[in-house]
Parts: sequence; structure tokens; C-alpha cells
Amino acid sequence: MSIDLLRHGDTGQRSYRGQLDDPLTDLGWAQLRAAVEGREWDQVVSSSMSRCARFATELAERRGLPLRLDPRLAEYHFGQWQGVPIEDIAESQGEALARFWSDPVAHPPPGAETFDAFHARLREAIDDVAREAADARVLVVTHGGAIRLLRCVVEKRAFGDMAGIDVPHASLHPIRWA
Repeated sequence: MSIDLLRHGDTGQRSYRGQLDDPLTDLGWAQLRAAVEGREWDQVVSSSMSRCARFATELAERRGLPLRLDPRLAEYHFGQWQGVPIEDIAESQGEALARFWSDPVAHPPPGAETFDAFHARLREAIDDVAREAADARVLVVTHGGAIRLLRCVVEKRAFGDMAGIDVPHASLHPIRWA
């Protein structure tokens, strides 16, 4: 079994988007199409958010692959910071932002999803992917925060390392899920 995590492409937004359901830009579509060119999978699982699901649906249909949309693969809910430009947060709540980046578990944004809930739903979703996959090659289309958290789990890193993990738009991240 192999699992490749793919971050959605560009949405043209420059803030914590979280669970705001933004569409991809033309650039985002092109990034994703280029990222999967020449690669093979047996099935696709995707976040149900449109910036992931629409591309996953196109890819699965074009290649004749089974597709499952899973809302548990949605991005972290950033509470009151969702949709606010990071520069504005840094200006008005700089200390809170720095605490969040250094320890997202202990210092979530105001009104945000708890980190334990985020971790639990992602772990359950990937556990199900691994159970269903057997020896299949699975593409999981999801979000930057989700990929950072899952990489911390797989790489046995502290969640405070999440901010230092580079996850550009349309980047692929192979993981070995135990």
C-alpha cells in the first residue's frame, strides 16, 4: 500500500482559509494537473471541500478510478482567524499568532477547532484509507494543515514543528501509514 497526500492548488486567497470553501483559480487547476502528470494511482480519496473535490472528481473520471469524498479530510477550522489576512492577525494579535505557530495544541486561534479534534478526525480518515487500500496506491487530496499534521504523526515530530514543514500548493507527500 502507498498513500500520496496532495495539497490542493492555488485559490488566490492569502489568509487562513480553513473551512471556507474556495474554488481553485486557473493557476490552481494547472498546478494540480501538472503535479499528477505521469503518476499512477488505483484510487482517489479527497476532502469534500471544492478546492480538493472538484479536481479529485475530474482526475478520477478521466482515469476511471474509484473516488471517495471524505469530509474528515477538511482543513483545520481557524475560528475567528478564518479568512483574515495573516498580516492583519500579525498586526493585531501578533503574540497570539506566535504562540499558535510555536505550539498549536496549547494555543489555538480564538474559537478554533480543538487540535485534538483535528488530529482525531484526520487519523480516523487515514486509518480508513489504509484499511480500504490493502495493497493499492491511493492519492489523498487534502489541505496544507492536514498534510503538516499527518507528516508530524508519520515522522514522529512534535506538532509545534508544523509551521516549519513546507507544503506548497499542488505538492505531493508520500507517507507510510502504520
